[in-house]
Amino acid sequence: MKRSKNRKMVILAMGLVLFSSCAVFKGGQNETAEIKTNAECGMCKDKIEGELNYVKGIRFAELDVDSKVLTVKFNTNKIDSATIKKKISEIGYSADEVPADPTAQQKLPDCCQPGGMSK
Repeated sequence: MKRSKNRKMVILAMGLVLFSSCAVFKGGQNETAEIKTNAECGMCKDKIEGELNYVKGIRFAELDVDSKVLTVKFNTNKIDSATIKKKISEIGYSADEVPADPTAQQKLPDCCQPGGMSK
């Protein structure tokens, strides 16, 4: 009886290992993109990070305000860099070659407008 119980435990453990390794492979590739923005201040940082960190497929988004570079880690099976740039544009900021959506940009506070911190 004890041998049968041990065999069942070994089979169960092997099944769990197999299942979890399949889940890892199915999860997709993680990629990191660095995207140049026109962000101006801490409010820009909060807005961009706050919205992107809740987009499906984005694992992490962090803006360095001084360099205006946004670092985004994402799952390539769920989202691509072009879609991320489009989302940044829809928030009101430029993203590399993608210009900011003019309507969204106008809704940003004065300090977040292009050149807003130097006015």
